Amino acid sequence: MSSRLPPIRFSPGRLLGLLTLLCLIALPAAQAHEARPAYLELTETAPGQYTVLWRTPVLAGRPLPLALTLPEDVNNLREPIVQELTDSLVERRWIDAGPGGLAGKRITFTGLQFTITDVLARVQLQDGRSWTIIARPAQPWIEITAALSGWQVASEYIVQGMRHILFGPDHLLFVLGLLLIVRDGWTLVKTITAFTVAHSLTLTAATLGYVSIPGPPLEAAIALSILFLGPEILRRWRGETSFTLRHPWVVAFAFGLLHGFGFAGALSSAGLPQSDIPIALFCFNIGVEIGQLCFVGLVLALAHAIRSLSMSWPRWVQLLPGYAIGSMGAFWTIERMNVLVHALR
Repeated sequence: MSSRLPPIRFSPGRLLGLLTLLCLIALPAAQAHEARPAYLELTETAPGQYTVLWRTPVLAGRPLPLALTLPEDVNNLREPIVQELTDSLVERRWIDAGPGGLAGKRITFTGLQFTITDVLARVQLQDGRSWTIIARPAQPWIEITAALSGWQVASEYIVQGMRHILFGPDHLLFVLGLLLIVRDGWTLVKTITAFTVAHSLTLTAATLGYVSIPGPPLEAAIALSILFLGPEILRRWRGETSFTLRHPWVVAFAFGLLHGFGFAGALSSAGLPQSDIPIALFCFNIGVEIGQLCFVGLVLALAHAIRSLSMSWPRWVQLLPGYAIGSMGAFWTIERMNVLVHALR
């Protein structure tokens, strides 16, 4: 008697399972939030003199390897102050750039070219002019004269929202897990809509300062939401049932509230000034939704394309995505709980 498992024909659920494996291979194992931007704020307090706020995101308990490099002729007026927070490393400086100030000079972000994050730079001059500049890995520097129009700033925040979800493996795995437990198109619409409404609510509330959750426990809870979906995926493919499988939109809404706080962390933890919050909130949320819909559309399009092929697959592939998603959730949960324990000490 052969011990080989009989091959099975592809079904929509199994197609999504195969796509899950491909996505897991493509996703970095632990860099779940490297897309969170760094932040630089320059405020001119006197001709040629500035206060500097430089905020570097913290990933798994360590700041991203970024360094702020000012022009050579810039001098410190007093010693810099460095403050370690749970989600970022904050450095404050007081500098003198000479009679001409920083106009036309280049500020470099050393190490940015080796990351997938950006730097949002906010410049406020003494004469009342202000603008926002974006530095990217492909161009890890800014020039103070490179001001952006209102439409350009709005588009930059939209891009930030898209980058945060598309380069955030934990958010993508949660959405993919939802796709794997839904049974039909109408249920999918309700589930994705519930997730969208929920994270939009908490993104707005947290960014406006009405609600606040510390970073370490929030990150651990987001990882637990992914771990939670692993067993549900297995139940779905074994023909079993549960409250989650009968009402996936309810679970999507509940966990979407947590993910919304995570989205808000990418925006508010950068330390954006109050004047930027309305446009940043609106455009960043649009970017998140665009990125989410692109991901869902890509997965469904690939599933449709594979469905048209005549293929068979070993039965163990049917269960592997549930174990893989659950394992990634468990890994992130342990990692982030470790960060939380260290933060509480």
